[in-house]
Amino acid sequence: MIREHRSREKLESYYEKFTEEGILDPNVHPWVAASWQQSRALGVPREKMSTEKRFSPEEFHRLQAKHEDAIAYLMKLSEGIREFFQEYNLSLLLIDADCVVLKSYSLPFYQMTPGEIEGARVGVEEVGTSSISVAYEHQTPFWMFGPEMWVKECQLGDACTAPVKINGECQYLITLVSMEQIELPQDAVISLLLTMKTALEAHLTESVRIKAEEAILDATPFAVYHVLPGGEVAYTNQLGKERLTRIGAKQEHETGRRLNLNDVILNYEHTPIYKGFRGVPSYNKEVTWITTAKTYEDITTVVPLERDEEQAVKSVVVVSMPIEDLRTLVAHAAGYTAKYSLQSMVGSGASFQSVREKAARVARNKHHVLIQGEAGTGKQRMAHGIHQASPRAAGPLISLRCGDATPELLEQELFGIVLNQDVSHQGRLELASGGTLFLDEIEKMPKQIAEELAQALMTGKTHRIGEKNVERTIDVRIIAACDSDLKRLTERGLFSKALYDIISKSVIRVPSLRSRREDIPELARHIVSELAEQHQMEPKTLADETIGVLEKYDWPGNIKQLQSVLEYAFFNTKAPVIGPDDISLMGDVKPDNKWKEDKDVFVKAWQAAGGNVSRLANLLNVSRVTLYRYLKKYHLEKK
Repeated sequence: MIREHRSREKLESYYEKFTEEGILDPNVHPWVAASWQQSRALGVPREKMSTEKRFSPEEFHRLQAKHEDAIAYLMKLSEGIREFFQEYNLSLLLIDADCVVLKSYSLPFYQMTPGEIEGARVGVEEVGTSSISVAYEHQTPFWMFGPEMWVKECQLGDACTAPVKINGECQYLITLVSMEQIELPQDAVISLLLTMKTALEAHLTESVRIKAEEAILDATPFAVYHVLPGGEVAYTNQLGKERLTRIGAKQEHETGRRLNLNDVILNYEHTPIYKGFRGVPSYNKEVTWITTAKTYEDITTVVPLERDEEQAVKSVVVVSMPIEDLRTLVAHAAGYTAKYSLQSMVGSGASFQSVREKAARVARNKHHVLIQGEAGTGKQRMAHGIHQASPRAAGPLISLRCGDATPELLEQELFGIVLNQDVSHQGRLELASGGTLFLDEIEKMPKQIAEELAQALMTGKTHRIGEKNVERTIDVRIIAACDSDLKRLTERGLFSKALYDIISKSVIRVPSLRSRREDIPELARHIVSELAEQHQMEPKTLADETIGVLEKYDWPGNIKQLQSVLEYAFFNTKAPVIGPDDISLMGDVKPDNKWKEDKDVFVKAWQAAGGNVSRLANLLNVSRVTLYRYLKKYHLEKK
């Protein structure tokens, strides 16, 4: 890097000898000699430096904005050494990796940079041999004496250039140029240049790291805050800024001071942040934040950071997630999303097409929905399709079967429960906030619970069992399914009128399979194809005679029963074609089963017949009188 001082007269003679006669003196530095040859081959003018290859003012402004960090940092570095620049009439240049001058830090009141150099390209193709081109070519700092420069007007002073590397790649070049033929303290200039190079590299490397960390923090679903004593926010990620703005917090550029949580959090002194400054950490704690705009609930972690000499906590890091966001995240992770679309519901008959079109219209409005139809008609799939076609499709789809639990457990599942100060569980109603809650068999919901649900839906507020003093905001759409006539149950006083009035704004009646026989062939083939795909088995087809058998049957269990029958045939038929003899309308229940001794077998047959005694008598090939005896024995209700 530091080169032995050379006689300017000799260097000038080497230059003239090469440019006039094409002869290279062996005393010319090999890197300079190679660059001279390249400059000559490129036909670079020797008298004056060309600045014609330059950006337009608009393009250059955008380029400077892109490199604003490096430009500003080098400006700060150069401010403290202006006197040194002035003493030796030095100009400092910042150049990008394409050899475009981004900034000239010369001082206009005592010196001028040759030409309008900012925005111009100064590579070997434009200006020939220079310390810039040699340092760029060999990716190492290089000192060049004036007479070694290709352009004569640049030969007045010496120059030194150093590449600035980030992660091993050259990002910038910084150059110190002497404007006069004065003897320079070479070691001092080089030391200064290397110091600036190292400082800029360190700064830019740190900037890259910080930007990466900020990008990571902005991409997380958590609000992150760095809080100083007294509630002053030193840093927050993008989500944190958005949340603070929503509760009325003014940004720093609006007030001229940092945001203080004491200004917006009314219960700040009762939060884990306040305790954090006393050295008490909190991990994944459910916290209520009271603001003038709204009361929020978060899952919050607070970590105390460094302490001073008196062991006082100097700052804390806060990581929080709104419970609404957490519910949505958990719901998606747990698969609480729609598995079916309305388009996936098979059926081209006029009656079913009309129902599907109505479901698509209903999906787009904001009303709660009541789906009515016999058991097994596909009400659950219809609910999935409505949710997916609705504006709430991005939210969770939570399901709750009302007939699967005791009233006490159903209430806990629906509203959640507080067991003690530290253990509290949200209910399905909270978990579905922002999305849809599908209530199957809603007719089995106890009237008292239905009244509580109606009140929660009307007010948009709910509370967990055992937590009367805390109200939680909900935003839920109900899709309810009922096998029976819910209106008649309501008129008889067996179901809550308040809840019925809420969920019956949009009613969809799914037809039974026997009323849409025209769809049976399409449904059957779809089921068989779906079974082959799901279980990665060879596809099978249904014989025309088999389709005929399926079309003639009444299907008391509707599509669910059709699915069961075809599953049994699919897995128990070795041939690629399922024939009529392969079909058992009772699935895996056959007349030779020991249904007389085994209640489970009899119940399966009873369910397959849809609770119809005549149909079951035909299936089992026995008399109705015999069946009545077994119905009484097994305590089953005849139809």
